[in-house]
Amino acid sequence: VQLVESGGGLVQAGGSLKLSCVASVNIFTIYGASWYRQAPGKERELVASISSGHSTNYADSVKGRFTISRNSANRLSLQMISLKPEDTAVYYCYCRDLGSWGQGTQVTVSS
Repeated sequence: VQLVESGGGLVQAGGSLKLSCVASVNIFTIYGASWYRQAPGKERELVASISSGHSTNYADSVKGRFTISRNSANRLSLQMISLKPEDTAVYYCYCRDLGSWGQGTQVTVSS
């Protein structure tokens, strides 16, 4: 299965972005999925996850600011508000059950 992220860009601190992940097949009602991010020189880290049901989990650093949603059987989103410069990273969509990663989308937050 292919995962394609979009929606990244350059935004000022305090701004908002919404990332989307589109799967080539309808997997998101069957499998859970996650958003990860990787900043330069740092390890990839889990940002948010959603189960095949409706359970969600967030990294402490994004709680209250980011919201992961399943929009349809093949579309996942990550709504990000109150962005901070430390949120700057490449954001990846991931389906653990299938071992599938997207190519990533760059988010840059300027101070």
